[in-house]
Amino acid sequence: MNRFAGPALLTLASTFTLANLPSASAQSLDDLNIQFHGYATQGFLYTTNNNILTTNSSSGSPAWTEAVINLSSTPIPKLRLAVQARYEVLGSIGNAITVDYASADYKVNDKIGFRFGKVKTPSGLFNETQDIDPSYMWSLLPQSVYPILSRNSFLSNLGGVFYGVVPVGEKLGKIEYSAWGGVTPIASNDGYFIKQKDAGISAPNGITIPSVGAALRWLTPVRGLKVGAFITRNGTATAALNVGPLSGSLNTSAFIPYSTFVQYEHSRLMLAGEYNRFAGFGTVKIGDDTAPRSGLDQRGWYGMATYKVTDKFSAGAYHSQMIDHAASLGPARYSKDWTLSTRYDFNGFLYAKAEEHFIDGTAIVYDTQNNTGGLKPDTRLSILKVGVSF
Repeated sequence: MNRFAGPALLTLASTFTLANLPSASAQSLDDLNIQFHGYATQGFLYTTNNNILTTNSSSGSPAWTEAVINLSSTPIPKLRLAVQARYEVLGSIGNAITVDYASADYKVNDKIGFRFGKVKTPSGLFNETQDIDPSYMWSLLPQSVYPILSRNSFLSNLGGVFYGVVPVGEKLGKIEYSAWGGVTPIASNDGYFIKQKDAGISAPNGITIPSVGAALRWLTPVRGLKVGAFITRNGTATAALNVGPLSGSLNTSAFIPYSTFVQYEHSRLMLAGEYNRFAGFGTVKIGDDTAPRSGLDQRGWYGMATYKVTDKFSAGAYHSQMIDHAASLGPARYSKDWTLSTRYDFNGFLYAKAEEHFIDGTAIVYDTQNNTGGLKPDTRLSILKVGVSF
């Protein structure tokens, strides 16, 4: 979903494939195993007290539209090429076609595989699936861990992933592992910069964050029970800044996000929980003045449950919290969200979602430019969404 050279990466991957497959040009489309999939959604948001997610939701807003198409090909066994493009509008964010991923994936066997290009970052329970709305029942995933305004930035990175599954004995189950490295480019108009823009700060050239990380998921011998953790080390990143009429620079230290999670699935029931921490500091220099190092210590978590009541109707609830321990006391320090959600699948292609959020605190999901009268400490958010997939 970033505004970057995803298509070029797919071209490189295709070139690599053709260079190693002299007969590939003679293959039929059936031989290449090409598949198309996609979906489109339209959402409607209504809130009390505050406008949310850069929309005019207090008056009722239909400004949430997504259209996604993905293409994959398996030209030879073990090698898969894939690309996904997205058009999205969410309030004042988006209104452009972007690339979620564009990668080549070679799986040697169940124990060893690797992919490269613009690849999804395999962190947490839902990062690799949060871009596929038909795959889960929520209209909004817990914003304490999966904030939608910065989803475009952190869904994927430019680099590579090494992965596999290792059996550890009949009584111990299996271990899924993954390790990755690369860079995360964040465009200047990405939702990641909403709070900075509210403060009159812009990064006209965006920012690129180098990172490495690793994740382990234990598929326990208890059927349906999975536990895991990941850790990422973000390297030093710099960016040019504009602060009002002045110019300056940002220099970040090593930010270290990490997460632990658990999921249990049995029959029609799914239970899950996740804890995430993002900590670090950086410096800002405006003209000849250098600000003290600014700390960041955000801690988020959620617990959720879903139940498939019938083959077509599902219901669920979650509680999500995020607290910035480096922020001043008050509603801007935290966000607490109780959520009730339902989903109805009319058939294999058409579905609808209805969701109610009870939000206390203003640490996430709000922008002050769209709330010129000030933010109230709490609000209710109602979401209706209809989607079609193929």
